Amino acid sequence: MIGSALHAQSQSDSLALANMRADIRYLASDSLHGRETATPYETLASDHIIARFKEAGVRPMGENGGFLQAFTLDADPVRGPLNSARIGRYTLTLDVDFYPVSWSSSTSVLTRLAKCRYGIKAPEKNRDDFADVDVKDHAAAISIGSPDGIHPHSEWIDHQDIGQRIKDAVSLGANAVILYNDDPTATDPDSTLSKKVHACGVPVIFLTKEGQKKMGLDGEPVVISTDIIRRVLSGHNVIGMVDNGRPNMVVIGAHYDHLGMGIEGSLHRGGTDIHNGADDNASGTAMMLQLARDLQQMPGAKNNDYLFMAFSGEEMGLLGSNWWTKHPTAPLEELNYMINLDMVGRLDSLNTVIINGVGTSPAWNKLRPDTTVAKKPRRSKKEAPPMDALKVKTTESGVGPSDHTSFYLKDIPAIHYFTGAHDDYHKPSDDEARINYDGMLRVLHHIEDLIVSLNDSGKVAFTKTAVDTNATPTFKVTLGVVPDYAYSGEGMRIDGVTDGKPAAKAGLKAGDVVLQLGEHRVTDMMSYMRGLGHFTKGEETLVTVLREGKEVKVKVTW
Repeated sequence: MIGSALHAQSQSDSLALANMRADIRYLASDSLHGRETATPYETLASDHIIARFKEAGVRPMGENGGFLQAFTLDADPVRGPLNSARIGRYTLTLDVDFYPVSWSSSTSVLTRLAKCRYGIKAPEKNRDDFADVDVKDHAAAISIGSPDGIHPHSEWIDHQDIGQRIKDAVSLGANAVILYNDDPTATDPDSTLSKKVHACGVPVIFLTKEGQKKMGLDGEPVVISTDIIRRVLSGHNVIGMVDNGRPNMVVIGAHYDHLGMGIEGSLHRGGTDIHNGADDNASGTAMMLQLARDLQQMPGAKNNDYLFMAFSGEEMGLLGSNWWTKHPTAPLEELNYMINLDMVGRLDSLNTVIINGVGTSPAWNKLRPDTTVAKKPRRSKKEAPPMDALKVKTTESGVGPSDHTSFYLKDIPAIHYFTGAHDDYHKPSDDEARINYDGMLRVLHHIEDLIVSLNDSGKVAFTKTAVDTNATPTFKVTLGVVPDYAYSGEGMRIDGVTDGKPAAKAGLKAGDVVLQLGEHRVTDMMSYMRGLGHFTKGEETLVTVLREGKEVKVKVTW
């Protein structure tokens, strides 16, 4: 009888491995071009997930009786064909004399020039560059420099935001803004349009050095047409449910999108290439699909319904999960807890799995390193053979760089399973051949054991994690590193360094533990982020790191 049980377990494990391997091989294949959100390749991936849900008998729980839930996102703006400008007798040439910038709206205007120097309004310093200028119904010409240059110690550092200067001009009635650069310490605004910058309601152009020569005098007639196409796209979550007729629902989630050919967030240098995202996050998607199969066959997991969610838009800022929690297709009050699977395909030789968010409920106490998850049957009523123990590392915070954050912020206990960062993170080399499938099977069993151990617990309690009692910090600089989220010591350990960023230029490297940013001590990830908030681009500071057991100070230019 024991031999029969072992044989059955072996067969089911072999099938689970085959399923996860097939799902990852498809999702991480070149034919899906990196599964970028709101592309035809996202659609191919979502079609695959829907087919797997149907095979497993999972019923749709998206919108309109289907599996999909649409959410909107802004695409990067692009230029239309109708960008033109004329000042006085000069017709300006696009990209030679001028170009539209991200603050611009799509519109046309016939007006006159009004030079406003730096466009600075600083009543506390008795300066108002608009005071003696008739800017109403004029094109406000503004230098992007400042009276004492653009540098960290400028007296005018609080007034160097170009967007604010444009906003001030428009609030005074300007019907166009013309930017130019006559300050050698200032950097020209980017000619690439950004979706992160909001249009100000009037045309805004930047004059190149050639264009400045044609600007002329106050009162010159100005004709400007700007044509910027701001598209709104749709991404899609894929949502299915196993209905056991229970009052509470467990969410098993994983994002299925990735970086396509290398959108913002790629650490690849050397041109565009397919980012297949086998670990990030075809691995989590494949494990989520296997849980959808397994949990229906596990007698010890019947006291909850299960909501299986494949999110898109995670790489763009948790867009899909954030949208779902604000537009839920199931009642939030029925959600028991959430398990997020993100990068679970590279279990290391130390057998270490990181579980983030254990502070979000007392129920997660059993996951802490000094405890073990109770063993209960997985796929049959027979006791499964014991596994080699996984080494568990935990973090407390419910806020992290993955989709569990969206649920935690709605007061839902949420954890994130993660097998650690690696050199292939956000690079084209994150390929299927590097996946540790035996490791995935062990993580899968660990999650199933956890779910079964909570089967008779009813609705678990939610707790707010102490690390999140302070407001989320904001900052204007980046060090250009990938943090090691598995690191549990004091400081912030670097897991990867981005070429061309401040850390790389200063000689910081993977394995360094950041202990101090200038005078600001770093004890953990949150204090590291708060420390960044004290610096401004261009400023220099000493960064103290622990390297091979010794403290080293390096000079970093932000």
